Amino acid sequence: MNVLAIPFPDSAVALAANQLVLEVSPPFLYYHCVRSYIFAHLLGSRERLHYDQELLYLGALLHDLGLTERFDDIHPFEIAGANAARTFLLQQELPAEKAEVVHRAIALHLSVEARQQRPEIALVHFGAIMDARGYRLEDVPGEVLHQILETYPRLGFKQAFAEAMMAEARKKPTSAVAMAIRNGALDGLLQAPFPD
Repeated sequence: MNVLAIPFPDSAVALAANQLVLEVSPPFLYYHCVRSYIFAHLLGSRERLHYDQELLYLGALLHDLGLTERFDDIHPFEIAGANAARTFLLQQELPAEKAEVVHRAIALHLSVEARQQRPEIALVHFGAIMDARGYRLEDVPGEVLHQILETYPRLGFKQAFAEAMMAEARKKPTSAVAMAIRNGALDGLLQAPFPD
């Protein structure tokens, strides 16, 4: 499989979402979001799931908006990002029911509850944790993984993302991220089976 052949939606809303994430995210975070989509797509294809490709793309690409300076607010980052994504998508004239799917995918992407949801929501969760912690990485052929990391490099993702998570926990000590860090979640991130 050529990773460059993986379908990337090119609708107006998809292109606008990509431009937004490029503008507001540091490069390590932008590439994480793109890789999350690729891993989600690979897992969905492997499991022969039927899902809306555009909604999966939007959910994965926008899932960390709440970690960016522009969209950080008083809410936990996954809620801040979900709200920002929904507002943006409605401004782009995506139908409200589709914007709600993306909102739910982002709001739940840290939670095991996502696994019981419709495929787009579950796959955003699985794609993100595959890239962050190496979850089910053995399901991705080595050559495909090499292509993904060559095309969308990690750029010191482990350390940069750990710092972002710790900053989130300091600002929002009652958030899910703060609780996860207290329970040792950074170990899974820093020990993920990636070279960085």
